Amino acid sequence: MIKVALPNKGMLFEPTQELLKACGYKANKPYKTLTSVDTQNGIEFFFLRPSDIPMYVGCGIIDAGITGIDFNAEAESPAVKVLDLPYGASKLCAAVPNESSIQELAELKNSRIATSFPGIVNHFYKKKMNIVELEGAVEISVSLGVADAVVDVVETGTTLKQAGLRILGEPLFKSNAALFCHPEKQYEAEVHTLIRRIEGKLVAQSYMMIEYNVPAELLSMACDITPGLDAPTISKLHGKDWYAVKAMVKQDDANQIMDKLWDMGCRSVLLFGIKSARI
Repeated sequence: MIKVALPNKGMLFEPTQELLKACGYKANKPYKTLTSVDTQNGIEFFFLRPSDIPMYVGCGIIDAGITGIDFNAEAESPAVKVLDLPYGASKLCAAVPNESSIQELAELKNSRIATSFPGIVNHFYKKKMNIVELEGAVEISVSLGVADAVVDVVETGTTLKQAGLRILGEPLFKSNAALFCHPEKQYEAEVHTLIRRIEGKLVAQSYMMIEYNVPAELLSMACDITPGLDAPTISKLHGKDWYAVKAMVKQDDANQIMDKLWDMGCRSVLLFGIKSARI
């Protein structure tokens, strides 16, 4: 039975729960405990603080885990990122008071900076900065007089604006959710199955299946529009000089592709969602 760490709260919690449920795992967080066992799939889930997951995975105590790239970078964990996940996007930005004369990130080198990510800040500036390390509510530190600027996770920037701060320059670090594994565990059968299932769900979210009938003389042109991942599936229609074609297409392009096929003379053009895949 493998051990997998999941976020116990925050913006990564619900999307992670939804993703694993869609992959066939029973990973519901119990009310009073921090562990849950999925006996059917041979996994024990551990619900931990997202910032702690890199340490457990990096040390090999936990085989794999889902957390933010920023947390793994901050921990300088040896855990290996094996899959980017399409949620939890955020930016680590510097902010100063609206009335401050500072206009460039470089001008913060001699400032007191409040942040929960001292490692990333020091790495960005390539030197040990004057850091006021806080666990949360970083934006209030300036008005309380303990810092001149902050570096904090930004989604919309509303919290910083309410604190009388403005974002300075480009983000110091961009993050999203990801699946991490211990370097020696990513090729174990159960871990590989977890990776493959999540990969399959991500493909299913990005692609759709299109089917249509096309006259023989237009087959080559139609297949150029729907090449599929490897090649389209083609079947001869009974009693007609027509073919049935099936192929995967990018979800964002699907409706435009339907229009092109119809306009060129294809008929019975159908579009289907894909629940999961193994590619």
